[in-house]
Amino acid sequence: MRFLVADILGIYKVMVSPFLAPACRFEPTCSEYARQALEKHGVIRGSWMALKRILRCQPFCEGGHDPVQ
Repeated sequence: MRFLVADILGIYKVMVSPFLAPACRFEPTCSEYARQALEKHGVIRGSWMALKRILRCQPFCEGGHDPVQ
Protein backbone atom coordinates (compact mmCIF):
# COMPACT_ATOMS: atom_id res chain seq x y z
CA MET A 1 0.00 0.00 0.00
CA ARG A 2 2.84 2.39 0.84
CA PHE A 3 4.31 1.88 -2.62
CA LEU A 4 0.97 2.65 -4.29
CA VAL A 5 0.63 5.95 -2.45
CA ALA A 6 4.28 6.77 -3.15
CA ASP A 7 3.72 6.03 -6.85
CA ILE A 8 0.70 8.35 -6.91
CA LEU A 9 2.83 11.11 -5.37
CA GLY A 10 5.55 10.42 -7.93
CA ILE A 11 3.07 10.69 -10.79
CA TYR A 12 1.79 13.98 -9.35
CA LYS A 13 5.33 15.38 -9.10
CA VAL A 14 6.17 14.41 -12.69
CA MET A 15 2.87 14.92 -14.53
CA VAL A 16 1.03 17.70 -12.64
CA SER A 17 3.43 19.75 -10.53
CA PRO A 18 5.54 21.10 -13.43
CA PHE A 19 2.44 22.79 -14.86
CA LEU A 20 1.50 24.58 -11.62
CA ALA A 21 3.05 27.77 -10.34
CA PRO A 22 5.25 27.20 -7.28
CA ALA A 23 2.97 28.16 -4.40
CA CYS A 24 3.88 26.03 -1.39
CA ARG A 25 4.59 28.15 1.68
CA PHE A 26 6.63 25.45 3.35
CA GLU A 27 10.04 23.86 3.09
CA PRO A 28 10.04 21.00 2.18
CA THR A 29 7.17 21.34 -0.28
CA CYS A 30 3.89 19.65 0.61
CA SER A 31 4.44 16.79 -1.85
CA GLU A 32 7.95 16.16 -0.56
CA TYR A 33 6.65 16.35 3.02
CA ALA A 34 4.01 13.74 2.13
CA ARG A 35 6.65 11.44 0.63
CA GLN A 36 8.86 11.75 3.72
CA ALA A 37 5.92 11.26 6.12
CA LEU A 38 4.81 8.12 4.28
CA GLU A 39 8.34 6.75 4.28
CA LYS A 40 8.91 7.47 7.97
CA HIS A 41 5.46 6.82 9.50
CA GLY A 42 3.64 4.47 7.11
CA VAL A 43 0.49 4.93 5.06
CA ILE A 44 -2.10 5.77 7.71
CA ARG A 45 -0.16 8.19 9.92
CA GLY A 46 1.86 9.58 6.99
CA SER A 47 -1.31 10.29 5.00
CA TRP A 48 -2.89 11.99 8.02
CA MET A 49 0.23 14.14 8.50
CA ALA A 50 0.26 15.06 4.80
CA LEU A 51 -3.43 16.00 4.87
CA LYS A 52 -2.93 18.24 7.92
CA ARG A 53 0.02 19.89 6.18
CA ILE A 54 -1.96 20.53 2.98
CA LEU A 55 -4.78 22.08 5.02
CA ARG A 56 -2.27 24.48 6.61
CA CYS A 57 -0.97 25.57 3.19
CA GLN A 58 -3.25 28.61 2.84
CA PRO A 59 -2.89 32.42 2.97
CA PHE A 60 -3.48 32.70 6.74
CA CYS A 61 -0.53 30.44 7.60
CA GLU A 62 2.95 31.90 7.66
CA GLY A 63 4.65 28.74 6.36
CA GLY A 64 8.40 28.32 6.68
CA HIS A 65 10.60 25.35 7.57
CA ASP A 66 8.44 22.42 8.70
CA PRO A 67 10.27 19.08 8.54
CA VAL A 68 8.68 15.69 9.16
CA GLN A 69 9.05 14.84 12.84
